[in-house]
Amino acid sequence: MVHVIRTFDRPAAELVERIKKFPPSTLHEAQGRSGALTFRIKPIYSGMRACGPALTVSCHPGDNMMLITAISLAKPGDVLVVSAGEHPEQGGFGEVLATACVAKGIVGLVTDAGVRDGLAVRDTGFNVFSYGLCMKGTVKETLGTINQPIVIGGIAVRPGDIVSADDDGVVIVPKENIADVCVKSAAREDKEADVMKALKAGGNILELSGIGKVLESKGCTFA
Repeated sequence: MVHVIRTFDRPAAELVERIKKFPPSTLHEAQGRSGALTFRIKPIYSGMRACGPALTVSCHPGDNMMLITAISLAKPGDVLVVSAGEHPEQGGFGEVLATACVAKGIVGLVTDAGVRDGLAVRDTGFNVFSYGLCMKGTVKETLGTINQPIVIGGIAVRPGDIVSADDDGVVIVPKENIADVCVKSAAREDKEADVMKALKAGGNILELSGIGKVLESKGCTFA
């Protein structure tokens, strides 16, 4: 078994820049309400935002050896996606590793574990999405994998898939679908912009959303 695959095919920079324009919630809707990780994985502070190709990592719970190894291999623009056994009672990432990530141009970390040094990590400007903060340290003993497919937050992630994350949570866009999802996301945002413009002009939300016709088709009555 190969534990560490040093590199992988990243999406074209132009595609990454295109998809960065859309928030995770729009991407989720545009690809058929799919790809959203569990709601438990959220930014450690409001306002964090990350979007880029996934560099996938599998760590043993309570062990951050493979995460450190992954940081050494990452390229600018990557997002570290770390499956750590859905174990929030650990803080295997903190100020030192955040500093290393910023220095390498890594744009974010997504993990199903805890992290620590919350204030210090925020001060580095690095974007972290996790189960929350936990001061409990980790060991460096157990092998895992890097740049192999993983499952995190109920969603399968492959190296090079797009990770998009903000206050609403994290969504994964399969790398082969990036262009199509961008087109659908743009169409969705244009439609929503038209609806909001009409609402500001006094439009009726039931008519503009089409819900009025749905209620009528279901025989809904009003007293």
